[in-house]
Amino acid sequence: MSSCRKPLDALTSRNPASWLTIFGPGAIIASLTIGSGELIFSSRGGALFGYQLLSLFLLVCVFKWVLVFTTARHMVLTGAHPFQRWTELPGPRGWLPMAFLLLAIVSFPIWVSFHAGTLGTLVSGLLHAESSGTGTHLMWGMVILLVVVGLTFTGSYKRLEKLQLLFVLLMLLAVTVSLFLIHPEWADLLAGFVNVTPPVYPDWIAEHPDIAKRPVWVELSTYVGVIGGSGYDYLAYVTYLRDKQWGLASNGQPSPVPVDVHDEAARVRLRQWCRAPLIDCTLSFAIVLLFSAVFVACGTEILGQAHKVPDGNNLLNLQAAFVEATSPWLRPFYFVGAFLALFGTLYGTIEVAPAVMREIQNAFPQSKSAIAPAKTRRITILWVGIGGILVLIGNLCWQHFTGADKPTALIAILTPTNLFTGVLACGIICILSCWADRRHLKHSFKTPLLLTLLNAIAAVLFIALGIKAYWDHSGRTAFLILACTIAAAWLVTFLLNRRLAKREAGG
Repeated sequence: MSSCRKPLDALTSRNPASWLTIFGPGAIIASLTIGSGELIFSSRGGALFGYQLLSLFLLVCVFKWVLVFTTARHMVLTGAHPFQRWTELPGPRGWLPMAFLLLAIVSFPIWVSFHAGTLGTLVSGLLHAESSGTGTHLMWGMVILLVVVGLTFTGSYKRLEKLQLLFVLLMLLAVTVSLFLIHPEWADLLAGFVNVTPPVYPDWIAEHPDIAKRPVWVELSTYVGVIGGSGYDYLAYVTYLRDKQWGLASNGQPSPVPVDVHDEAARVRLRQWCRAPLIDCTLSFAIVLLFSAVFVACGTEILGQAHKVPDGNNLLNLQAAFVEATSPWLRPFYFVGAFLALFGTLYGTIEVAPAVMREIQNAFPQSKSAIAPAKTRRITILWVGIGGILVLIGNLCWQHFTGADKPTALIAILTPTNLFTGVLACGIICILSCWADRRHLKHSFKTPLLLTLLNAIAAVLFIALGIKAYWDHSGRTAFLILACTIAAAWLVTFLLNRRLAKREAGG
């Protein structure tokens, strides 16, 4: 308990400034979305839809904040990760965590390849501007990915938190200055947060036929999935609470304050621990919303006016106009900042994979004796890194053998994966968070009614939006893939459970 005393003292302090010392895991979540969500997609959305998009971003941040906080609150109060709770669902034990695992096997390499490839576009644009259609950016992406994978092998949670916290604070200062330098239409910017008009493409969208044929719902769903992070990011966030040892969310079985004891002082202490994720999550999503507003403003005032949209294999270079419009000499600093932003996102995304895998392993106790945690981490990092490189190689080969002018657009590859990880998965987590709270929390620790209501609304919206976007994107094919994945997870867990039962009976 002594190691946990300092953060608990900060939580009970009357000085709000001391609460800032709690900020840690939330910085990781914020940094995961800054490189892609804000720098790329917020500026893209601002160019296409203007300030009217801000109301959507505000709703996304509110609902994802509710998702993360209620899930983290349950972890602090009980020490149980969502994957562990989901093993109690009807059907073969652990079928839903297994479905998430099967989808992660595909989605994580795609996300990693997207971030690495986007970094490659930045480097290639600087060094090989004349060969933008040759796939050079994919080769640079492979080199960068290999470097980051090597860095990840020597990493730890403490280093991850410190690096991402430093990065977020520096970027926060930079974007705040940028917002005033570009002189946005402040009235329009503020009005955008309360806009109720559905966003529509601008009249000049015909200049970008690849975007014009993309349904608006699919475009907006991509933003919903990227802004603020994805479902797997939040599942990793809850895992990081074990490293922070907040409340009952710690490694091993500390159980300093069991939730069913009759000691009122112990109950008070546990409630105080709930303030930790409350502060951390609130700061995280406030920063995400600020970043979103800044880059929507930049996209609206600069790229939109010029009818330019970050797209295809040019996702970062157009944003250099943000600094050129104010001070051309800042252009080199933009490229350095953009590189570091997405580098942090790539590093954080790779680190999310072993965190998620650790909890999936905890959800299947029979796997703990089979593979040591350290070995699981190494295998997971290799799978994500090699998988990401294979996606980039496949993209490059596709261009070579088809004779296309340029490789498949990175956003086109990302979209189907993002519709699950960033939209549908969030709805699943929301609804099951309500179920877990109702099933396991004692009366005195029940989730407040307003939070439960917001969580239920978020679940409905995320699931509805995910289903519609799936249908608009690829019709029955997307649902067939999802159904086959669930069926495979059901079969795998059925066989695993039967094998475990035979082993226990034989022992």
